[in-house]
Amino acid sequence: MGMRAYIIRRLLLLIPTIIGVTLLIFSVVQVLSPEQRAALYITSEQQADDIDAIIEKYHLRDPVYIQYFVWITQVLQGNLGYNVKSPSGRVLQNIINRAPATIELTIIAAPVIILSGIALGVTSAVHRDKLIDHVTRVTSIIGWSFPSFWLGILLLAIFYAALGWVGPGRLNPDASVFIITPPFTRYTKLNTIDGLLNGQLWITVDALKHLILPVASLTVQSIALIVRVMRSSMLEALTKGYIVSARAKGLGQKEVINKHARRNALIPVVTLAGMLSAGLLTGVVITETIFSIPGLGSYAAHMALPPPDIAGVLGFTLFTGVLFVIVNLIVDVAYAYIDPRIRLG
Repeated sequence: MGMRAYIIRRLLLLIPTIIGVTLLIFSVVQVLSPEQRAALYITSEQQADDIDAIIEKYHLRDPVYIQYFVWITQVLQGNLGYNVKSPSGRVLQNIINRAPATIELTIIAAPVIILSGIALGVTSAVHRDKLIDHVTRVTSIIGWSFPSFWLGILLLAIFYAALGWVGPGRLNPDASVFIITPPFTRYTKLNTIDGLLNGQLWITVDALKHLILPVASLTVQSIALIVRVMRSSMLEALTKGYIVSARAKGLGQKEVINKHARRNALIPVVTLAGMLSAGLLTGVVITETIFSIPGLGSYAAHMALPPPDIAGVLGFTLFTGVLFVIVNLIVDVAYAYIDPRIRLG
């Protein structure tokens, strides 16, 4: 099976998977009363006084299949409900407003974590039981053991409170004012990219400086798992017959490692990297809260605070579920690229 046919097949499987996700989320919401579910669509105090009209409009007392059809129709129209805790109102608009901060953090953090983890895992496996192997494993395990809130506060205490190098937030106060003042245009709402598109390199530099500490915090915590999985997979690959044959043919160590062993050892790491990236894209609650990043993680935390905002929590859950399904598709395609035999499965 060619690559194109494989991708088409995976895309077709994406549709029932997403439908299954929506059915699961919808079934969980059914434990709430019609009055509670009506809170999804209340936009004013006047509507709250006439909640029966909301229930009737959205068929919240009708049979379950009718309720699902009405709800999924609203979702497809972009109506995920209304936030009572947010001045922005619509859940979808809140997610759109919050997403750039999380995307920007992920764009920087994910490659650093994944590439560093792969490189350290390969190095550790190639130099098994030597000093560099022991140092890599011990250091990564120590980093994994640090509580994320403690590490974030420690980094702020050192580099912000003590040294005054860089503080929380996405930009310095003067830069924050500059980007909302004409003629600066928010093309993508990613400060690093918009700074370049507007010819304001200092905005990009300032945005990158403010990403250093949260990226460092995430890297120290997340890299350990990738290092351990890559090391284990690499050690297994180095014992395979094709590696022995490659060495017998006179190939150098670097070519054996980079061209043969590493590629075949990547499959379990690709899965891990995909889930890690999806986790970052749905927001890292503690990291975003500590470093005052107005992303999806801090949004979800705010919506979940008592009393929970049902619309906000439901909308975020739906967004997360669909995102993980899409990431799984990307991971499957990456599998097929790394190992063409998978396309035949």
